[in-house]
Amino acid sequence: MIGLSDIETARERLDGHVKRTPTVKSDVLSQVAGSEVFVKLENQQHTGSFKERGALNKLLCLTDEEKRRGVIAASAGNHAQGVAFHASRNGIRATILMPETTPLIKVQNTHEHGARVVLHGANFDEAYAEARRLQEERSLTFIHPFDDELVIAGQGTIGLELLEAVPDLDAVIVPVGGGGLIAGIAVAIKAVRPEVQVFGVQAARAPSMVRSLEAGEPVTIQGGRTLADGIQVKRPGNRTFELVQQHVDRVKTVTESELADAIVFLLERQCTLAEGAGAAGVAAILKNHFPELRRSKVATIICGGNIDLPLLSLIIERNMVRSGRLMRITVQVPQRPGGLAELLTVVAEQEASVVQIDHHHTFTSSPFWEAEVALTLETRDARHAEEVRAGLKDAGYVLRTRSDF
Repeated sequence: MIGLSDIETARERLDGHVKRTPTVKSDVLSQVAGSEVFVKLENQQHTGSFKERGALNKLLCLTDEEKRRGVIAASAGNHAQGVAFHASRNGIRATILMPETTPLIKVQNTHEHGARVVLHGANFDEAYAEARRLQEERSLTFIHPFDDELVIAGQGTIGLELLEAVPDLDAVIVPVGGGGLIAGIAVAIKAVRPEVQVFGVQAARAPSMVRSLEAGEPVTIQGGRTLADGIQVKRPGNRTFELVQQHVDRVKTVTESELADAIVFLLERQCTLAEGAGAAGVAAILKNHFPELRRSKVATIICGGNIDLPLLSLIIERNMVRSGRLMRITVQVPQRPGGLAELLTVVAEQEASVVQIDHHHTFTSSPFWEAEVALTLETRDARHAEEVRAGLKDAGYVLRTRSDF
């Protein structure tokens, strides 16, 4: 079982090879939470994630024979990039098994870092099983993404950096998948300042650590796909579970919409790009999942920033719909010259911006002398959206609204 000395040794080993990422106070999060909130920007690591800390700590401890044979890993993306990047820098051949659902940016980055990438299975567990098979077949050294003491110790260096950056810290909120990150951080923090509370956050669609803690032992769940693919794990590690059970105060879950809102909040208000897993702690703060932390000094980890742009675009647009900043209405307009222009004049008078126009007079059940026009409009907020609807109704238009795409 790892202890503080293992984490301190890992920090010495990693010094100069991974970034000591900034821990900054977030004024916008602090205002929302009613606490003093700090964010540790692990999305600024070389590979955009904390995972390279544990991966490199493991790689640096391999024997010469293990390095010669090469390494293999299974990962949803961030561990893969960490292993690939640092294996390449240390002259070690790396093979990475990734689920077929892995975001394209993570696949591309892993390949560009010099690893041989093999896509296999619908989730991490299926990729993991294939990696284990290939490990035996080819006598490779397996680099586990979380259930390895050297990996856990590497991740625990974040805890030491947090305490140095915020000496009077009251609590830390950590994203949880297999448990390597929170286990390492909890061991470090509880050893130095046992009064600091350590909380974990999982995606509600993949709550393997929560269910395991409820059962008193590691259990396997089915779960489902989640925006937080980096923490989508069916079963926590045996080592990580034991450490979480001993040192973590509580683990809670956040929903997909909460994760999406946190991603947009960080991008729009904090100027920080986070993937789903990286935004999990912020999601819990925004939705007040730990109300006992009001008026406290709280830190959370933006543990990764690798997200596909098409997915990010969809998250932003759906968030705008839910917040009333993007609306879609369908109206019937006279099928004559100037009919559409009259409609758009009313929209302009309501100070809404037209994003898209769909004009139909064939594929519609409208009367032959009318056309159906669907407008996608950008508004300031939900109140403004209602004002736009009211203005169109006052102008004589009959509206059909759609709040979903």
